[in-house]
Amino acid sequence: MKAIRILTRGIRDALKSVFRNFSLSTAAITCSSITLILVAVAMIISYNIKNITTNLEKELTIVVYLKENRTEDQVATILNDLEHMQNVEKREYKSKEEWKLEMKEYSDTFSQALEFLDANPLLDSITVFVKDVKLLKETTEQIKTYDFVASADYGEGMAENLVAIFNVVEKVTIIIVIALVLVTAFLIGNTIKLTIFSRRGEIDIMRLVGASNISIRLPFLFEGLILGILGSIIPILVTIYGYVLLYDHFNGHLFTAIIRLVEPFNFIFYVSGLLAIIGAIIGMFGSYRAVRRYLKI
Repeated sequence: MKAIRILTRGIRDALKSVFRNFSLSTAAITCSSITLILVAVAMIISYNIKNITTNLEKELTIVVYLKENRTEDQVATILNDLEHMQNVEKREYKSKEEWKLEMKEYSDTFSQALEFLDANPLLDSITVFVKDVKLLKETTEQIKTYDFVASADYGEGMAENLVAIFNVVEKVTIIIVIALVLVTAFLIGNTIKLTIFSRRGEIDIMRLVGASNISIRLPFLFEGLILGILGSIIPILVTIYGYVLLYDHFNGHLFTAIIRLVEPFNFIFYVSGLLAIIGAIIGMFGSYRAVRRYLKI
């Protein structure tokens, strides 16, 4: 019962302090909201970049063409070897006859040109999907060792540069998120420090009447928690409505269909939940640091 009484009193005193120091609380909530909005933007960018990178990696394949004089045994050999190759996710084989039929259906011009030729000039192909795009080059070189392979290509240079650029941007946004979280904790911590300073007389009286350390500390910790949660409300609303509007405006992708945005549901609720948790944690963390450093009891 005593613990419940102390807890209830701590929450009550924290709420009183928030309203009593309204100007300081407003400043902390405003600063928290601004920084958490930036955190939300950075999180959305980071997650979308990760999603774009993942989609690009799925699109990156090795296209293998077999020589015209290949034998059926050689085709069976390379298909079997690819199936057991360490970095190969799957492979799709298409014979030159299948290519011919597909091209005939694609265009009448192609159909007439292919019918005019006595022999089929196309080559058998294998599309290879890899598990790790970082090993694209090594896997391609391994495939090229077969004598009956005419060519194996994966867009060397461009593919690697795209993946590298997106990886750098993703890491930068993660660093920005961490920096903004620390800034928010610092702002709330400073607000609590000012609150402690303004209430130093009240704290001295509590000490004199024998109040326990936890009874003095607890209201400040709850105050930081409340400020953090209140500071996350506006960023959550901005995240939910802002991202839905952005997604609808761009029809779910940027510039090209390849660069697809993450679908709003349930992504925005995931980000909103994280913002509320971050606000609560950094509020309490900022308060804890302020209490520990400036409240010598």
